[in-house]
Amino acid sequence: LRFDEKVRVVVFKSEVKGVFCAGADLKERAKMDDAEVGHFVKRLRNLMDEIAALPVPTIAAIDGYALGGGLELALACDLRVAASSAKMGLIETTRGLLPGAGGTQRLPRCVGIGLAKELIFTGRQVDGQQAFSMGLVNHAVPQNSDGDAAYQRALTLAKEILPQAPFAVKMGKLAINRGMEVDIASGMAIEGMCYAQNIPTRDRQEGMAAFREKRPPQFIGK
Repeated sequence: LRFDEKVRVVVFKSEVKGVFCAGADLKERAKMDDAEVGHFVKRLRNLMDEIAALPVPTIAAIDGYALGGGLELALACDLRVAASSAKMGLIETTRGLLPGAGGTQRLPRCVGIGLAKELIFTGRQVDGQQAFSMGLVNHAVPQNSDGDAAYQRALTLAKEILPQAPFAVKMGKLAINRGMEVDIASGMAIEGMCYAQNIPTRDRQEGMAAFREKRPPQFIGK
């Protein structure tokens, strides 16, 4: 996906009705020794980092339970859409653990430090509407009879992104992600570097020409 230039948006969904991702298999985890657990969690953390680093926008379609590592997977995505009936939570402390695949870092960046601490300290689960009210998800939608309401809303959101200039969207994502980790002056410099990379693109010229000619732009990602 990282190197496929035809890919414009990636949507993560589950094929299991009622579950987005239920997190780690604790029965499997119980059979591991301490060293194996550390190695397993490191690999999981690296996977989430790889997802977060995808250059195109990513959307998590949460149509059911997203618990522990399942919510960490959703947090690694750029955008999240949840069915109102979905259940989400970093429940690790209820099992004698703490989030180990990015949850302690991505959740506070998403909902704020105080709320993230409350959710992690208590292991509380929230539904889609509660998640929306706290900014954990971008959209909450009523579940439908097929159990894929979040996926359908995620597709609609993806289709809003698709017509936009692909390279500009990629640079926008990069500028936001890198800029959030530094002070605002450094962030402005990052934005400037990303903008400079976009200036010589064909798509920028096409966008300007389409505006002048009062027609929809035809972006090619170049």
